[in-house]
Amino acid sequence: MELAYWIVAALLAVFYLYAGGKKVAQSQEQLQPMMGWVDRVPMPLVRTIGALEILGAVGLILPPLTGIASWLAVAAAIGLALIQVGGIALHLSRGEARLIGLNIALLVAAAATAWLGTSWL
Repeated sequence: MELAYWIVAALLAVFYLYAGGKKVAQSQEQLQPMMGWVDRVPMPLVRTIGALEILGAVGLILPPLTGIASWLAVAAAIGLALIQVGGIALHLSRGEARLIGLNIALLVAAAATAWLGTSWL
């Protein structure tokens, strides 16, 4: 279970560091081709989502790695799952049901990470 946690958590962390970093660092025009929803969401909220994704990625790795407050890894995984619930709701509100596949995969991966974390942390 521990190995499974590290594999899934590492993959999620890499994804969220990349996606969150883009949301924090790039302009709305730069994000638009990859994330069409940024035209309907205020940029401060996009930046906040990006920062939360980066914090979630760090929270998946750092606490269990250091052994300090390992329960934060489970909280980070739950937080990342909630971000995906919001992403699914946003896509559905825009009539983009065909685009929720990645959100569902990330939601399942985050939920699995939370579950795996509770089994050994």
